[in-house]
Amino acid sequence: MRKTQRRWIAPIAVISVAGFALAGCAEGGSSGGDSSGSAEGQTVRISGGITGSEADLLQQSFAKFTEDTGIKVEYTGDKGFEGNIVTKVTGGDAPDLAIVPQPGLLQTLIGTGDVVKAPDAVDKAVDENWSSDWKAYGTVDGTFYAAPMLANVKGYVWYSPAKFKEWGVEVPKTWDELLTLTKTIQEKSGTAPWCAGFESGTASGWPGTDWIEDLVLRQSGTDVYDKWVAGDVKFTDQPIVDAFDSLGKILLNPDYVNAGFGDVRSINSTAFADVAAKVADGTCAMTHQASFLSSNFLDVKTAAGETPKVAADGDVYAFVLPGTKEGETQVEAGGEFVAAFNDNEATAKVQEFMASADFANARVKLGGVISANKNADPSLASSEFLTDAMTLLQDPNTTVRFDASDLMPATVGSGSFWKGMVDWIDGKDQATVLSDIQAGYNN
Repeated sequence: MRKTQRRWIAPIAVISVAGFALAGCAEGGSSGGDSSGSAEGQTVRISGGITGSEADLLQQSFAKFTEDTGIKVEYTGDKGFEGNIVTKVTGGDAPDLAIVPQPGLLQTLIGTGDVVKAPDAVDKAVDENWSSDWKAYGTVDGTFYAAPMLANVKGYVWYSPAKFKEWGVEVPKTWDELLTLTKTIQEKSGTAPWCAGFESGTASGWPGTDWIEDLVLRQSGTDVYDKWVAGDVKFTDQPIVDAFDSLGKILLNPDYVNAGFGDVRSINSTAFADVAAKVADGTCAMTHQASFLSSNFLDVKTAAGETPKVAADGDVYAFVLPGTKEGETQVEAGGEFVAAFNDNEATAKVQEFMASADFANARVKLGGVISANKNADPSLASSEFLTDAMTLLQDPNTTVRFDASDLMPATVGSGSFWKGMVDWIDGKDQATVLSDIQAGYNN
């Protein structure tokens, strides 16, 4: 399941650039769709899971492009995108472009035979603006199809700088220091330091998968992580057992969770975004979530009834979950990829634009998102935190791996793995949970 969009819940929305009329937009593709003709005046339809205000901002990102090229863009946001897009494609109603939030879903779409190979101009744009790792996620069986678009950084620990100062504690530099910090805060405050929420409707459990993925990457390294994603390291193997054991020291400890919500099992009944309110008002000292949580703080209040300031000297901020050794920077990321379903000239030009630094800068400047485009300007991000997150992604010294569950087969990544995290919190025997998750490969 997409993790970049999980906070966006809204009905299907259809928007067109600058209010352009949609006359001449054929149901099955770009209006006047002909790869040999001029692209000016054509309309390119894009479909994705980005909805609500985020869809409005995405649409605004094409305004200058439309002004310069005469190509109109119509974006349709659908909260059920992942379940609907394959049906639309196989039913002959594919959009011109799709914003795909999972490499696994991308492979499924490519398997229909309807996704076209990225044209040379798009290939060149990605080579100029993105790392080889990001290009690889849009490549299947040696053929490059989908250009990366936006990104988010997983594995942040959100906290209150003011509370840390009050308690006389500092941001930890290693996993062991984080455990020591947890114990210190519990002793100083007399309350549970951590809050967590795994509830997300039919996707409940996914925040727990992010925790495990972060720990596998930090404790066992990229080689084990990559083999795990490929299915060569099993959930029942020691590196994954170790990650669950480590996480259990926090999330299964009744002295350490679930601040502001209840006991350990309340994690499963707590909505993943609700933790933002408890961090903002000081009830919860720390929570683990991706960079997108920064936007949730716009909708909550501090204990004084004010909108929290997200900054290193503000009400809330975040540090990257530390690794086993000081100085190591390993992060898990998520993102979206733009795939085309025809080779029309207008479609190709929009796909090329969406891989460019110009698009990344336009969207980042509008707020709330970041990009791993290496030529995009982090200073354009809408907050200090997002600038830092974007800089982290662009740093060549940062070890980045894509969200593991999004790369695994759906029966595991968005199936048995999600369910297993819920069962684990509910108290099911860990060995049984890991066996159950692994069994997802047989479905």
